Amino acid sequence: MGDMQTQRLDNCLSLLEIYNIKSEDINGAIISSVVPQLVNVIKAAVEKVVDIEPLVVGPGVKTGLNILMDQPKQVGSDLIVDAVAATHDYGAPVIIVDIGTATTISTVDENGNYIGGAILPGAGVSMNSLSSRTAQLPRISFDAPKGPVGKNAGSIDGIIDRIIDCCGFGKNGKPVAKLVATGGLSKVIIPFCRNRIETDPALLIRGLKYIYDKNV
Repeated sequence: MGDMQTQRLDNCLSLLEIYNIKSEDINGAIISSVVPQLVNVIKAAVEKVVDIEPLVVGPGVKTGLNILMDQPKQVGSDLIVDAVAATHDYGAPVIIVDIGTATTISTVDENGNYIGGAILPGAGVSMNSLSSRTAQLPRISFDAPKGPVGKNAGSIDGIIDRIIDCCGFGKNGKPVAKLVATGGLSKVIIPFCRNRIETDPALLIRGLKYIYDKNV
């Protein structure tokens, strides 16, 4: 077993020990990853620890979501999982903002179709890029400022407003889109958005459960 596989195996065992979970008590597993080279490593670690072949979110897996994209197979599995959960829990149409390494904005129309979205550099990536490529800009924290916030909340609001206008949500008899945010920095940035966006940190986890249930 390679060093990476050994590390992943140790991580799986540590997680079970932390939460006092016995491997024999686990009867199912599902993986969603946008790092292809890690999927087989994590999959092998799960199989070794709990003796179960995990379901991997991707082509051929039933999600219940109709993906209306030019290249459906290229849509990130995390976006699909978020959209499944948001549609299930909040209804459609719905716009989902996921603020992590990248900031992604996904759209599900009133018929439950995934119709696309946008992707931006994440807040952390943007901050690191600025501080590493400029001579006099120091690395800063994500504490709330005393004055107006910079571009993160503004860009999210701007894209949401354009999606609403483009799709006609809330106009001409169409239903108003729900707005949901998830991801590690959602609670930091979303409060400064003009739009009323509900934060839901467990959205991805619930989406994985819904997809798993559809496939067993």
